[in-house]
Amino acid sequence: MSQGAHGAAAEPRTPNRLAGETSPYLLQHQYNPVDWYPWGEEALARARREDKPLLLSVGYSACHWCHVMERESFENPDIARLMNERFVNVKVDREERPDIDSIYMQAVQAMTGHGGWPMTVFLTPDGVPFYGGTYFPPGDRHGMPGFPRVLEAVSEYYRDKRGEATHVGQELLERLRQSERVRAGTELLTPSVLDAAYQGLRAEFDSRHGGLGRAPKFPQPMAFDFLLRYWRRRSTPEALQMVQQTLTRMARGGIYDQLGGGFHRYSVDQMWLVPHFEKMLYDQAQLALLYLQAWQATGDPEYRRVTEETLDYVVREMTHSDGGFYSTQDADSEGEEGKFFLWDRAELESLLDPETARAAMAYWGVAAGPNFEGRSILHVPREPHEVAASLGIAEDRLRELLARARAALFAHREGRIKPGRDEKVLAGWNGMMLRAFAESSRALGRPDYLRVAARNAGFLLSALVRDGRLLRTWKDGRAKLLGYLEDYAMVIDGLLALHEVSLDQRWLGEARRLADALLDLFWDPEAEGFFDTGRDHETLVVRPRGLFDSAVPCGSSVAADVLLRLAVLTGNADLEKRGVDTVRSVAPLMSRYPSGFGRFLGGLDFHLGPPVELAIVWPEGAAADREPLLAPLLGEVFGRYLPNRVLTGGAEGSGADLALLAGKRAWGRPTAYVCEKYACQAPTTDAGQLGAQLEAIGARAVPSAGPTGR
Repeated sequence: MSQGAHGAAAEPRTPNRLAGETSPYLLQHQYNPVDWYPWGEEALARARREDKPLLLSVGYSACHWCHVMERESFENPDIARLMNERFVNVKVDREERPDIDSIYMQAVQAMTGHGGWPMTVFLTPDGVPFYGGTYFPPGDRHGMPGFPRVLEAVSEYYRDKRGEATHVGQELLERLRQSERVRAGTELLTPSVLDAAYQGLRAEFDSRHGGLGRAPKFPQPMAFDFLLRYWRRRSTPEALQMVQQTLTRMARGGIYDQLGGGFHRYSVDQMWLVPHFEKMLYDQAQLALLYLQAWQATGDPEYRRVTEETLDYVVREMTHSDGGFYSTQDADSEGEEGKFFLWDRAELESLLDPETARAAMAYWGVAAGPNFEGRSILHVPREPHEVAASLGIAEDRLRELLARARAALFAHREGRIKPGRDEKVLAGWNGMMLRAFAESSRALGRPDYLRVAARNAGFLLSALVRDGRLLRTWKDGRAKLLGYLEDYAMVIDGLLALHEVSLDQRWLGEARRLADALLDLFWDPEAEGFFDTGRDHETLVVRPRGLFDSAVPCGSSVAADVLLRLAVLTGNADLEKRGVDTVRSVAPLMSRYPSGFGRFLGGLDFHLGPPVELAIVWPEGAAADREPLLAPLLGEVFGRYLPNRVLTGGAEGSGADLALLAGKRAWGRPTAYVCEKYACQAPTTDAGQLGAQLEAIGARAVPSAGPTGR
């Protein structure tokens, strides 16, 4: 059973229809007195048969306010009775069903001007939305109508003004359909698009605290990935400074778990101090990769440390024994938000010797007094040298004391009741995490990360593939729901990264097979872009097509990126055209709204390139002793910030259908080729010479860390 099931199974109630689901979020509601249905034809048929509106409630297991609304309303027998009498009630896990969430979130935003979770939407029996909102309190409060009042009003409106409700719904539906229409782009793809996007992000940048905008403040890793790329392309110091200030402030803020590693979802304030405490797999994946790339670009040891601590947290807390990565860790424990992560002065003094306690309290801000509901979120408000000076000790001594304190506090925290954990495995989020582990394995010299990555890839390709079709979600041995565009694109992305670090052709072959399926299932030739759902998906009121990167990149942006990279590997012009067409369709939006198009901007940066093309060939039959000879060459590659790198490898004579590998010879041992548009420099078997060739094209090694970054 997943952590954090609220002890519901112990209640002497008859479970509702959610009892047969695998989603921990849905199972958290299986003992509600509400007659919940999962999304599906059974609920829609009953609504049509009884001529009742649907009440659609959408949330996710790590959502604090979702838990609040459950306790206040869905566990309330009187409110549940009203829901059951007037509506057919449907519960959806937004992480399992991003299509449902996307369609009806757009509807709620159109109706109310804002959105969020829990999301509450009222639909006609045909699934057309006509009223909605987010969290509703159990009674009138703070200017918000109580949920019972909303239920009665919506029920009476649907009963007495059916024509008006239907008209409102149809108008709203047409707006949704218009928003999903994309026309083939005609925009010229030039560096001016990147320049305009940079200026837009520069205007949003918080020069005091880092990050974009004001509170609440989200990490936005894709935007900062683009800024790092822009620094490399344009040699703009300010772009790098924006990245460094943001990453350093985040790493030292309460948004980062100072003891256990890993990032919370976002900060409720402008200075990264007070987080919303849930931890999402997709944040760990994207931020670990961003910190890794920032380390490759700058050599800052703090960025390397954060990368490793974040990945180690995922291995320790978020990995199934079969190799899949879990989805989320809750904000709440013991019914209180953030309780697991909070400390007070007395605790530190009781757990640590006086010298260590004094150093820990000074370094992590506890000495300054409580900063969250009478307790302290650990953060790093001052530079280490300032803390050491204030304590009258050397920095080396401070580091020793902090290492001792961290170990003791972490061990004590492990004895606390942990936050709930959503143990479903989502294909797309796993693909992102797979890439982070794969790239980190070579860059950081961590073969254990390579083993984690390979095990995850094997798990995804076995447990989440049925009859050749990638599925969305797996839990407790059950995989289900047809994979979405984002699942295909992100798993391909992870497999390509794993191929690059291992040079195992299996992973490239699987990526190419999934890419063929991606084009077959999701490509829209009319708009020259992608749908989010496959042509074999159930028919919904709108076939969704997401174009904005939000907390995770949209499927289209990742699809464009992986197609462009596969095009370079294979020489397939059709893959390149489809990738370029997808980017071109949003080019005007990228310039105007850069924070919502970070992954697309990365794809455009790759397309404008030129990409660094790398091939490594070894003598046929040299598999047994290949790794010791490959490691120095790969160390030169991954010890550098090369965002537009494409790398493949194989035995001499293999890869005849790969343009980047075809015809290349091995000179007695693994041999590297550095190319641009398939025109290659002199092949080399020497790591130092390979480093010089990469240096000549602007691929600098990790500063002060040597070419392998060891």
